[in-house]
Amino acid sequence: MATPTPTPTGPRRTFLGRLPLPERNYVADALRTETVGGVILLVAAVAALVWANTAGSSYSAVSDFHLGPETLGLHLSVEHWAADGLLAIFFFVAGVELKRELVAGELRDPRAAALPVAAALCGMAVPAVVYTLVNVFGDGSKDGWAVPTATDIAFALAVLAVIGASLPAALRAFLLTLAVVDDLFAILIIAVFFTEDIDFLALGGAFLGLGLFYLLLRLGVRGWYVYVPLALVNWGLMYNSGVHATIAGVAMGLMLRCARREGEEHSPGERIEHLVHPLSAGFAVPVFALFSAGVSLAGGAVASVFDRPETLGVVLGLVAGKTIGVFGGTWLTTRLTKAELNKDLAWADVFAIATLAGIGFTVSLLIGELAFAGDDDMINEIKASVLLGSLIAAVLSGVLLKLRVRRYRALSDAEELDEDGSGVPDVYEQDDPAYHLRMAAIYEEKAAEHRRLARLAGAASNRPDSPA
Repeated sequence: MATPTPTPTGPRRTFLGRLPLPERNYVADALRTETVGGVILLVAAVAALVWANTAGSSYSAVSDFHLGPETLGLHLSVEHWAADGLLAIFFFVAGVELKRELVAGELRDPRAAALPVAAALCGMAVPAVVYTLVNVFGDGSKDGWAVPTATDIAFALAVLAVIGASLPAALRAFLLTLAVVDDLFAILIIAVFFTEDIDFLALGGAFLGLGLFYLLLRLGVRGWYVYVPLALVNWGLMYNSGVHATIAGVAMGLMLRCARREGEEHSPGERIEHLVHPLSAGFAVPVFALFSAGVSLAGGAVASVFDRPETLGVVLGLVAGKTIGVFGGTWLTTRLTKAELNKDLAWADVFAIATLAGIGFTVSLLIGELAFAGDDDMINEIKASVLLGSLIAAVLSGVLLKLRVRRYRALSDAEELDEDGSGVPDVYEQDDPAYHLRMAAIYEEKAAEHRRLARLAGAASNRPDSPA
């Protein structure tokens, strides 16, 4: 009986393997901006807490101060402008980042995208389940199920900056892609579950405006003086339609072309993101935090977080739900796709990143305000639970990452090593003959110098007055 011929199998795909050089450079630039923005965000959140608890009356007066054209339906409070107006800039950047990931990043390859998408989906589903179970058994409100589902990439990177964990590029890219997918589903949650009364006339106008925005982009029309006024009109129409106004920002971000054409160093989307991202990270999101994170801690507000099922559900959702969801989704997907973990890393590293994903701030605060609109006391307590849950997740992830910080630094240093001074890390030049010739010349020069020093040392030792 003939022996059956074994079916050839290709090499197993490596999870958290080395990034291509262009992707590595993009991730490094993006995370550098996010880290700076995260530190500013952290300062704004602390300032909000101090202001709200030392001069609460002035904080409330400024937050509730109304301005804007009432005839256009835009006579809003400062807090409202920050949440619906400035966060549209944040979501515009999120839309551009998502578009780039889809056409040029980790999400362009369905097999590579499976892991971060599965991790993000499980990292949103499990916290929602945890919140719901706590409130079913605790007889609480299930309206806040979406609050613990979001990850704040800027705050997470601020934690990394504070503890000094130099994560390898693959782990940083996984965290960034996870956050981008997380933002996408958070946007869908806001659009689907927090839209009630719709003004179809205003919504139709918004769609026409977005269509014009897309057409002008495809015709190659340039000039901020064309797009900025149109973007403001689209935002205003979307706000008046009843759909959350930040959706307009996402839609316009997704319309930008993020694929590079021949001769282009950067695509239009990348250029615009480079211009707008500092405005988002350095101004829009911190101002939102300033007027949303001002939680009153009087009367044992923090201690009461563990007394109510709604707030306990948020804390457990962020700390336990996120960790279990992201780690479990990643582990399960690697088993189903038969991917293998990078041999330089361990599953403990993935677990630490999953814990870090439990830091929910910007979008969690926004969803908390939407979920409990009209109940100021509950909103204040939900915000306190978001802050507390994020703090616990930050401390836990900080401890876990510190345990591996030496390993991370060694891997990061190896990725950055450019011994031949070519401007390209050596790990990316191992298949380039010119690199090895440059290194040979460097070592030959060093060898010649050592031979010279050896001759000098030998001559010195032969002198009559030299020590025996």
